[in-house]
Amino acid sequence: MMRTALLILSGNASAAVLLLARNLVLARLIPVADYGIAATFAMVMAVIEMASNLGLHQQIVQARRGDDPDFQAALQGFQLIRGVIGALALLAMAGPVAGFLGIPQAANAYRWLALVPLLNAMQHFDIHRAQRRGRYGPMLLTGALPALGSLLVIFPLAHLFGDWRVMLWALLLQAVLGVVTSHLVAERRWHLRFDPAVMADAWRFGAPLLVNAVLLYLVFQGDKLIVGRLSGMEALALYAMGVTLTLTPTLVVAKTTQNVFLPKLSALHGEGQDAAHRDLARATLEAAMMNGTALVIGMFVIGAPVVMWLLGAKYATLIPLLVPFAILHALRVFKSGPSIVALSVGATGNALWGNLPRVLALPIGWWLLETTGSLQALIWLGVGAELAGFVLSLIRLHGVVRLPNALPALAVSMFALLAISALILLDTAQSDAVKALIGATLFALQLMAARGLRGYFTTKLMGKV
Repeated sequence: MMRTALLILSGNASAAVLLLARNLVLARLIPVADYGIAATFAMVMAVIEMASNLGLHQQIVQARRGDDPDFQAALQGFQLIRGVIGALALLAMAGPVAGFLGIPQAANAYRWLALVPLLNAMQHFDIHRAQRRGRYGPMLLTGALPALGSLLVIFPLAHLFGDWRVMLWALLLQAVLGVVTSHLVAERRWHLRFDPAVMADAWRFGAPLLVNAVLLYLVFQGDKLIVGRLSGMEALALYAMGVTLTLTPTLVVAKTTQNVFLPKLSALHGEGQDAAHRDLARATLEAAMMNGTALVIGMFVIGAPVVMWLLGAKYATLIPLLVPFAILHALRVFKSGPSIVALSVGATGNALWGNLPRVLALPIGWWLLETTGSLQALIWLGVGAELAGFVLSLIRLHGVVRLPNALPALAVSMFALLAISALILLDTAQSDAVKALIGATLFALQLMAARGLRGYFTTKLMGKV
C-alpha cells in the first residue's frame, strides 16, 4: 500500500511540477502584464470545465457497473456531448469575456481555446477505470507526458512570440497530447454510446458536483476576476502567481489522497465494515490536515527566498502575500478530507456546502478591493470564509456518517495556523534558523497527532483495506 501511495504521489507530483515549471519559466520570459493575460486563459477554461462537470471520472471508479464496457461507452458518449457544448459556449463567450477584463486583443485566443474542452472530452476513460484494480499508471502518464510537452514547447514559443500567446499554444499542445496518451495506454477500443438511462443516472450523480463546480469556479477564479477587473493585469499576474505557488502543492497531495483512499473507502461502505471505514476515514481527514499544515510551514520558512530564486525581483511584491495565501489554501485543502469521505458513501453535496461561505464572501471582496486596493485584505477575507466552509463541511459529514476521532490532528493544525498567522500579522522578525525551528516543531506536533494516518501505514489496518 505504501508503494502504491508513493507511486500515485510521485505521478501526480510529476505532472504538477512540470506545469508549475512551465508557468514559472513563462513568468520569467515574458513581461508581468503579459503573464496576467496568460493567467486569464486558465480562468476562461475553468468556466467551461465548471459548467460541464458531472463527475463522470469519479463515477466510473465509484459505480458498481464501472467495469461494464457499455456503461463506460455511455459515459464516454456523455463526456463528448459536454465537450461539444463547452466548445460552443467558449466560442460565444470569447468577445464578452475579453471586454469585461479590458483585454480585447485576447478575444481570438479565447476562441482558439474552444478546442481544449472538445479535446479533453475525447480522452479515453480506461485511464480512470483502471483505478478500480489499483492500476494508476495510465492516469499518471496521461497527466505527466502532456505536461512535459507543454513545458518543453515554452522555449521555442517564447523565442517566436515573446508574449501571452506562448501560453495559448502550450495549452493547445497539452490538450492534444492528453488525448493521444489516454488512447495509447487504453486496454479497450474507444467506443461511444448515447444511452438516455445512463445519462440520467450520471446527471443524478453529478448534479450536486455540478453545483459544486460552479461554486469551485467562483472560489478559485472569483477573486482573480475581481483583481483583473479592478486592479489590472500586473496585479492579476501577482495574484495568480501567489495562487499557483501555494495551491499547486496542496492539490497534488489532495488528488493523491483521493486516488488512494476513495476506492478503498467506497469498497468498505455498505459491506458491514463500519469500524474499518471509520478508521480509514480518520486517516483521510488527517492526511488532508497534514497537507495544509505542511504548506503553511513551508511558505513561512522558505517562501521568500524561493520567490526571489524562481521569479526574480520583478515579483518581489508577492513575498508579503505568500503566508496569507498559504493559510487560505491550507484551509481549502482541509475540506478535501470530509469531501472524500462523504463521496465514498455517495453523498456528493459535501463539497458544495464547504464552498458556499467563500462564494458568499465574493461581493464583500469586490467592495473591499475597490475601497482599499489591498490584495492582502482580500486574501484574509478568503481565509475567514474558508474556515467557515471547513466547519460547515464537517457538520455536513456528521449528517451522513459517524465522524472519526480526528480531533487531536485538528487541534494541532489550527494551533499551527494561528501561531504562524500571529507572527505574520504582528510583523515579528525571525532569523532563518528560528523560522526553521518553529516550522520543525509544528510539523513534528502535527505528525504525532495524526495517529490514524500513521497507523494506516504502519499497522495491520493497512493489510485489511
